[in-house]
Amino acid sequence: MSTPVSTPAAVGFEPDEIRTSEPTRSARLKWVVVVDESLPPGRAANAAICVAAATATDVRGLRGPDAVDADGTVHPGLPWSGCTVLVAPADQLAAIRARATASLGVYVADMPAAAQHTRVYDEYLGAVAAAGADDLPAYAVSLVGPRNRVDKIVGRLPLMS
Repeated sequence: MSTPVSTPAAVGFEPDEIRTSEPTRSARLKWVVVVDESLPPGRAANAAICVAAATATDVRGLRGPDAVDADGTVHPGLPWSGCTVLVAPADQLAAIRARATASLGVYVADMPAAAQHTRVYDEYLGAVAAAGADDLPAYAVSLVGPRNRVDKIVGRLPLMS
């Protein structure tokens, strides 16, 4: 049986922790996205973007303020604390997800393979509901948590190239 995923309210930055004038490495929380290294580029990008969308919505204080250029055009805020995109073999990705979900204070968003094999969201929901967590291979996993804890979970995985 799998451990429940962290609740969105459990992980995030307090307003006084958001320091956009400092290097990303000074942020208390670290954000990484780990993608199945065997995916073709388009599917890998899709998986990374999908878990990032869930993460950006659920983790408070992750997005920085909007930027305004010299012409007055607004560019929506980006993650001020940075995000590293890594790759791992499918079996290691499953182990990373399992370690992360068992780690207190780590937010986890995953994209089960079923998401790319269905075209209707309700079909995706049905496919997930019909399988146990251990029977749902993930194409990508997004983690946000204390820097040292996230580093231990992902180890020295390579950057996506």
